[in-house]
Amino acid sequence: MKTRFKIYKTIGLIGLFIVALTSCTDDLNITPNDDQTTLSEDLFKDEAAYKQVLAGVYANLALTGTDGAGNSNLKNIDAGTSQFGRVLLYVQTLSADQMIWSYENDPGTREIQRNLWTAQNPLLLGMFSRAHLSIALANNFLRETTPEKLDARSVSTAVRNEMPAYRAEARLMRAMAYYYMMDIFGKANFADETTPINSQPDVYERAELFSFIESELLAIDADLVDAKQNEYGRADKAVAYMILAKMYLNAQVYINADRYADCLSYSEKIIGSGYTLANNYLHNFMADNNTNSAVNEIIFPIISDGFTTQNYGPTTVMINGSVGSLEVNGSEVGVSAGGWGGALRVRKQFVELFDGSFNTDTRNTIISEGRPVDIDDISDKDSGYIIQKYSNATSTGGFGVDQTFVDTDFPLFRLADVYLMYAEAHLRGGGGDLTTALGYINALRTRANNPNTVAANDLTLDFILDERARELHWEAHRRQDLIRYNKFTGGNYNWAWKGNGSNGISLPAHFKVYPIPTASMAANPNLTQNEGY
Repeated sequence: MKTRFKIYKTIGLIGLFIVALTSCTDDLNITPNDDQTTLSEDLFKDEAAYKQVLAGVYANLALTGTDGAGNSNLKNIDAGTSQFGRVLLYVQTLSADQMIWSYENDPGTREIQRNLWTAQNPLLLGMFSRAHLSIALANNFLRETTPEKLDARSVSTAVRNEMPAYRAEARLMRAMAYYYMMDIFGKANFADETTPINSQPDVYERAELFSFIESELLAIDADLVDAKQNEYGRADKAVAYMILAKMYLNAQVYINADRYADCLSYSEKIIGSGYTLANNYLHNFMADNNTNSAVNEIIFPIISDGFTTQNYGPTTVMINGSVGSLEVNGSEVGVSAGGWGGALRVRKQFVELFDGSFNTDTRNTIISEGRPVDIDDISDKDSGYIIQKYSNATSTGGFGVDQTFVDTDFPLFRLADVYLMYAEAHLRGGGGDLTTALGYINALRTRANNPNTVAANDLTLDFILDERARELHWEAHRRQDLIRYNKFTGGNYNWAWKGNGSNGISLPAHFKVYPIPTASMAANPNLTQNEGY
């Protein structure tokens, strides 16, 4: 078993499910599937509980229940459709031009990858509910750590000294959940720690969410731990800066405002925080990415452990799913030889991004042997190329502890994305320096063993979009990128099975946001459906 973030691995299970109770989630109309009741005053008699409950906020990103990978702590919502990283991957990557899932009888996947979704899609309900549970858990922690509560419990000075940073982390995790709600659904049930628990939650639209998230992240800056100084897997200043940079890069989409200068400024803050690129691109996606050179690049991971926190999260899905039905390459990547029998493949348009001068590029992990590149029948697992980006192998030649549930952490945010954001923000008029932007792009090329470095006249916005796909594919960014470039909806860029056409067809403009799940609207009459659905 690999050594991991102790707060997460040894007490994260306890922390999440102690607090995932109806009493702390009524404010957002989330219904946990856990009827246990733990009184706060009994819980906090042990001062270690504060860190445990904070661990629960983080654990909600990886875990779905207390009784194994198939258990869900959200009532009437399946674990397979509500693991945070997995549903994030589906809504941001499976919905776009990089990934195909063979088993379309899996709930919700057919509609997502063919862009046929409706408000009844279970994956959208899982995303909506899991993000709101993160918010509810953070709110609960903040309610239980007020000065008044700490005074009443005579909490020690040592714990009090930790509390500003703990509270800032909880607010950051809440802001991140609202950020994903803003991006994916364009609105959210809104509650903070001051919201009466039994009240009907208000609904914040995109502009209100943008303002709240921005103000929260700026307000907690002084209390957050400096970049790279927190325990592995816990958030710090760089995570807040990353969310701000990504908000500012997409501000034209969210609030119709030009914030590219702010994106570039916060990219510079992250770059100046001591992060460096991993020595090897693939280190970022291996079973020891918490200890190999990737620790210098990954800004925030969703932790995976094949022993302690078994779950069907994004890396377990991608590594098992990427094993080919013909190649049977599972042993190479640390899972069973046949994996999941060709569950995942790539679409033709992604393959074309690696045509020409990318034979030696380490980001090109495409396996094409004996396969047609076109996928005429999604259920035909022998058509379409596969990739071997993620692995349950280690950089030192070993493997993860389990052949199904992997040890590979999901790199939610990493430095390479920041380099690309700097370059894009510069090209969009955000300031900065062309030479610096070019240096960042060529650093990625050099790290990938690609001898074809980029000249100044090559650095265009279209180039950046393609380079983002080559560098960041299957990392839950693509839908957002295509929307920012006005290529997700409409018909000026089509990909295989877009809109359920084998060669792709135009999507209506309202598909830039997902529908509000029917069940969520039923729980809160203040929620209204997004236009067009």
